[in-house]
Amino acid sequence: MGEVWTLAEFRHGELSSVSYELLNRGKNLSQKLDTALASVILGYDIKKEDIDELIARGADKVYVVDDKNLENFLVESYANVLIALLDEYKPDIFIAAATTTGRTLMPYVAVRKKTGLTADCTVLDIEEGTGNLLQTRPAIGGNILATIKTPNTRPQMATVRPHSMKPAIPDKNRNGEVIYKKYDESLFKTKSKYLRFIKDESQQVTVQDAKVIVAGGKGVGKEENFAIIDELAELLGGAVGASRDVVDRGWKTYPHQIGLSGKTVSPALYIAAGISGAVQHIAGMQTSENIIAINKDPDAQIFHLANLGIVGDLNEVLPLLIERIKEYKAKEASANV
Repeated sequence: MGEVWTLAEFRHGELSSVSYELLNRGKNLSQKLDTALASVILGYDIKKEDIDELIARGADKVYVVDDKNLENFLVESYANVLIALLDEYKPDIFIAAATTTGRTLMPYVAVRKKTGLTADCTVLDIEEGTGNLLQTRPAIGGNILATIKTPNTRPQMATVRPHSMKPAIPDKNRNGEVIYKKYDESLFKTKSKYLRFIKDESQQVTVQDAKVIVAGGKGVGKEENFAIIDELAELLGGAVGASRDVVDRGWKTYPHQIGLSGKTVSPALYIAAGISGAVQHIAGMQTSENIIAINKDPDAQIFHLANLGIVGDLNEVLPLLIERIKEYKAKEASANV
């Protein structure tokens, strides 16, 4: 049985924490197949501590391609390198995160390798007897879960939603093998040209990185009312999230969208204001540690998921909450003088 591979994401000189989430998923698969778990890291000026961290988080092997040509993400050059690695080492399973990188790179590689790819998986497992990868993902607008197999081609490829699993816990006593690879300059030729990276300035804290998220839905009523959501998020040092309805109406931009067609998040606190709890939205935030729901409809689906539910008008509840938080902060500030 071939190895189980995960794609470690190294961008702008940093290793993304989603790399550790993938290792947590990959560990379960490799143990069931009794094979090695490996991580592939591509980039430029990759630090030894990043490689060591991948091993500490569960990688038995780390394949490293460190080249100036990989400093910026270009799908053709990255794919060429991955295909060279896949052809040489022939892993059985290759998984990546459903990030911008994973969603761009993995389909390109799958087509070139003439193999299957299942996107946005929520569950990965191994089929007894065959060793096939069982790839489960929402289908038909999230109303059903479909399990897909790729029995006739290898590698079996899948992407999984970021923040849909906790990162693997590090063990600094683990040992692993590091394989450095160098490739000819011709492998990095691409028709694309990297111009520059433009950072999203619409939010100080991105929803996927935030520990606190205040999310608004259609129940906010109108775009102007989002000022309350914005203010509460700022007071709590968090990010502003939104349902698809809100983004479709133009009240918030797409980077704020949470759900099947948006971002998957797992904050310590998720405040859902005016969100009914459609399956599509819940799929993007159900792993939040604590959920507070505010909705006028006592039968709203979001209450079935919430740790604390408040039946009421968010435009009345949130101003009161903001006032109390300000009072608390003012008392705390005066006590520290």
